[in-house]
This record gives sequence, C-alpha cells and structure tokens, in this order.
Amino acid sequence: MNFTNHSLSQQQLIALYKNMLKSRLIEEKMLVLLRQGKISKWFSGIGQEAIAVGVTMALNTDEYILPMHRNLGVFTSRNIPLYRLFAQWQGKLSGFTKGRDRSFHFGSQKHHIIGMISHLGPQLGVADGIALGNLLKKNNKITAVFTGEGGTSEGDFHEALNVASVWRLPVLFCVENNGYGLSTPTNEQYNCINIADRGLGYGMESHIVDGNNILDVYTKVSDLAESMRKNPRPVLIEFKTFRMRGHEEASGVKYVPKQLMEDWAKKDPVINFENHLLSENITTQIDINHLKKTIKTEISTHLEKAFSEPKITPNLNTELNDVYKPYLYNTTISPAAQKLEMRYIDAIASGLKQSMHHHDDLVIMGQDIAEYGGVFKITEGFVEEFGKDRVRNTPICESAIIETAMGLSINGIKSIVEMQFADFASSGFNPIVNYLAKCYYRWEQNADVVIRMPCGGGVAAGPFHSQTNEAWFTKTPGLKVVYPAFPYDAKGLLNEAINDPNPVLFFEHKALYRTIKQHVPKDYYALPIGKASLIKEGSDITIISYGAAVHWAIDTLENNKTIKADLIDLKTLQPLDTATIYNSVKKTGKAIILQEDSLFGGLASEISALIMEHCFEHLDAPVKRVASIDTPIPFQEDLEQQYLPKNRFETELNTLLNY
Repeated sequence: MNFTNHSLSQQQLIALYKNMLKSRLIEEKMLVLLRQGKISKWFSGIGQEAIAVGVTMALNTDEYILPMHRNLGVFTSRNIPLYRLFAQWQGKLSGFTKGRDRSFHFGSQKHHIIGMISHLGPQLGVADGIALGNLLKKNNKITAVFTGEGGTSEGDFHEALNVASVWRLPVLFCVENNGYGLSTPTNEQYNCINIADRGLGYGMESHIVDGNNILDVYTKVSDLAESMRKNPRPVLIEFKTFRMRGHEEASGVKYVPKQLMEDWAKKDPVINFENHLLSENITTQIDINHLKKTIKTEISTHLEKAFSEPKITPNLNTELNDVYKPYLYNTTISPAAQKLEMRYIDAIASGLKQSMHHHDDLVIMGQDIAEYGGVFKITEGFVEEFGKDRVRNTPICESAIIETAMGLSINGIKSIVEMQFADFASSGFNPIVNYLAKCYYRWEQNADVVIRMPCGGGVAAGPFHSQTNEAWFTKTPGLKVVYPAFPYDAKGLLNEAINDPNPVLFFEHKALYRTIKQHVPKDYYALPIGKASLIKEGSDITIISYGAAVHWAIDTLENNKTIKADLIDLKTLQPLDTATIYNSVKKTGKAIILQEDSLFGGLASEISALIMEHCFEHLDAPVKRVASIDTPIPFQEDLEQQYLPKNRFETELNTLLNY
C-alpha cells in the first residue's frame, strides 16, 4: 500500500493510527464476548476502520456524522466513553437507548452523531435535513452520512442525492463499497462499474478513494470538507474496501472466494499503516506495544464498569412516558375576542401564516407549495412573505422530504411537510412510522415535524386521492394524529400541532375546505391536542365521530329532531379523549361510531372495544360501528355515494335507538 504523508504532522499520523487501532482492539474483544454469550450480536467493521476514522477526524467535532453499524471508529474517534458503548451493547441503562435498541441504533447530540435504523436508507435523507438546517443557519458546517453499496439500491439513496443536488446541500455521501450486501455480490446489486458514476446523473461531484488507505481517506475528505464549507454542495465518495468478517458473525464468510479474502487481507488498513509508521521512523515498536497495552487496559476498565452495572428493572410508567417528548399546552395562548368568518381552508392558511411569524425559523416543504401556492392554494402568497428558504418546493419524493424534516428537527428547526394528498404518505410511510415515531422513545431525540394530510372522499377523486387513512398511523406509538371538523378547531389545533415538539399528522378533509364556514379568531391562538368536543347534548344515545362525518351526523340529527343525542367530535385521534367518550356512554347507555374510513381495522373498531371494556355494565345495546364499505374508494359519483356511510347512518342510528 502506497502511503504519502501529505505534509501531516507526526502528531496527526499517530492520532490516525491510534483511532484505527482502538477500533480494531475493541472489535477483537467484542468477538470474544460474543462467543462467550456476553453480547447478543456484532456487525464487524474489521478491514474498514480507515474510512470511519479518516472521515471523522477530517470533520470538525461540531459537524454531524450519520454512521452505519460497521463504523465503530466514528464513535471512538468522537471520544464517546467506552463504558457507555459497552453498556449500550449489553442493554444497560447507561447506554444510549435505555435497553430499547441495540448495536449502533442510537445518536448522541453531545457528540454530533446520529445513528442508523435497520432500514438503512432513511438516514441519507435525514442528513439532507441536517445540512439544510446548516444552510439556513449560515454556519458553514457540513454533514457526513454513511451507507453501504447495498443501501445504494434503496429508493431513499436516490431521493436523498436528488434533493441534496437540487438544493445544493453540503452533504458528504460516503458509500463503503465492501463487495457484498450480506452474501450478495455487487454484480447482483447494480449494473454499473462504480457507484461514484451515479453522481453524474444527479449533477453531483463524485470521487473514488482507496478505503483501506487512511492517509488517502483523511486528506481527501479534509480537502473536500474545507471546500464544501466555503462552497456548499453535495459530494459523493465511493470508498473501495472489504469486510473481513461476515455481515454479522452468525453469517460467516463461506460465500466469499478464498483467494479474494487472502488478497484483501494483504490490504489490512491497520497493519499496513502501522508498518508504514515504523518504516518511516514515525514511531517505534516499543511505543506501539505501549499504546496497545494502554488501549487494552482502557477497554478492560470500561468493560468492568459496564458489566458491573445492574440489569434494567422494567418500569411501566417510564416506558409509557417516554413515547412522547413531554409537552404541556400553554393555556395563555387563548382565542382573542375579534373573529372573522372563515372557510375551513382559510382557517388553515391563517394558522400556517401566523405560525410562520410565531416561529421565525419554521420551514414548510411540499410539492408545488411555493409560487404555485399548493394544489389547494393554501400557501398562496407565502413565498412573497417568507421567502423560498422557508417555503420550499420539493421534488416528488415523499420519503426523502419527511426524512429531511427529521434532520431539521435534529438541527433544532421546526418544519411542516405537506402531503399533496394524504394518500401519498404511503410513499413516505417508512420514515413516518419507523423514524419519526420511534426516535424519541429510542434515544430521546424528538421529531418536531407536522405532516399535513389533505384527505377524504365526496369529491369524486377516486382510489388514490380520496382515502382517509388515519388508521395507518393511530396504530403507531409515538405519532399524534389530529383530525378537525371545523375551521375554529382547524386553526387552533394546527397552531398547537406546530408548537408540539412531537410528530403530528394533521388531517384536513378536502370536502370541507370550501364548504364549511365559521367565525374564527383573527389573531394567533392554539387549542389543546387530545381534547374532544361535545357538540350536542342528549340522553338517548352517544354519537362519536370526526372529520367530515361529524357534519353528516349533524345533518342527520337536524332531520330527526326527536333524537336527543350526545354528539362527540373527537378532533384528536391520538391521543384519544377516552374520558369524554366514557362519561357520555355511561350517561346514555348506547353508542354509535361514525367514520368515513372503511370499517375493518378502523378507529371505530378500537373505540368500540374500549367502550365494551370500560363501559359494558352501562350499555343497553351493542356498540354500533358505521363506516365505508370494505373496498377501495371508487371514482364514479354513484359508486362513491354507495361506498360512503353518509346515507346509511340514519337507518343504523334508528335501528340502535329501537334496540
């Protein structure tokens, strides 16, 4: 291996070697512990240490790095205490996830490291968001994110590179091409010579670096980092390397040709660099032996500390309380006296605009939301008032944009993502339910993100523009789901969703946009999430609904004035105001739940089960669910009316009353 010192000082050279050696010695110890059953799993980075160490040492310590599960050198080079790493791998409390996740699935804001999730791809878009935050702050920082050659086949990789290129985000995309995705060789993963060649398709600068040569890695990344700070832009680097162990230890390496293993063993980054330092008289064998002894002693000391820590004692309240970042509604942000008549859509626009003033760094992202004003014209005029930095048109890539929002949150910036239609959230489903929802529970990093979800039928838009898909998300712990039926609630709850530091999916029914009017406070106000409204009161029956279905229930009661019902507008679906539901059902003895979503597996089923569990002795009849039929929502008007429960509700209501 050809090493050129590139005018590095002796101190720098020794530091590079020390960090690689430390990573190697920890790994060797972990492999012993794995065989002893003292840790559960290990993803080895032996043979790839030069990349993690070289990239980390080339960046400033306050610049974010998003590593993978083979990048131990990132964590050790940032001087994370070893006992905390060891405790993390053993599921101890002094680790980073309180025993809730393993391996390197964690982050540390103190060390500016953001760990991965097993789906690999999402962290690439998260890096975009962190880098966007740096651009907005004008702090001249860059972000480095790692992936393997296998991860470059995921859609998130392509979406993230495209967004970074279009927005000229200072992201260093580091691809560790180690030849195999688990057991699948590269020739079965992609059909181009070099992954770096893909940079051309995104208008992105790209480079190929020998990933086993620590000096090549460190000097190249140092030069690029300095250049990117002055001239913000994304750069793709493909590090050619090899892993000398299995994907994880249980996998083995039998699928790798023996000669290939032998060839790469000769390119060992630690041994080769050690020999170089000795041959150039930069260090001595005595010094190296002393260094190894010192590191091994440090490892042993920290292991003893981690092993001596008691096992976690499960605490139910702790687990439940750590799903969301604590947040209390500010009771002082109450509605002002002056009111104006507003349509539902105007109330949404008013809330958005006032929140942009209330939070002066709030960013809105979505397809066509800038000059065009969005397909529903809700953000019309926002660019002129707030500028394109804060009101951002996005490419058609829901997954990457949601991930970008997560990155902004990590960098301390609130954001709103508009799904052009709620149906399209399926293209961003993974980061919503696996990243945003779980991040705070895993390592106390909140996702300060609101996702606006224009939804619902009655507008003859067919199966891909008419779904009301709230049940996809109410099932996922860590998400809040809001679904207002009136302009007053829409504005107040939207403002509160933006204030809340947790991820909120905010459903807005398209059929209500221009059909429902109400007097709404002119000035900024917020309403508490998690509190239902009792719209009408009566003793005959409890009607529970939300969204456009609330208005169907109101119409039905107007046409049946003899029915005296409690009508509950849930407004928030997660968290659910069960107290209001139970109090009403215990009073009336009968309950009917009306939802627009199809019947099976919808929210009505969960509410029905809760009522049966908690109010059974008060019931005079079975709980009734009324919902859309179990088909996709059709386009043709008559078929759509048959699909929706609006015209069936009156019959079902009277049947239950007469039970």
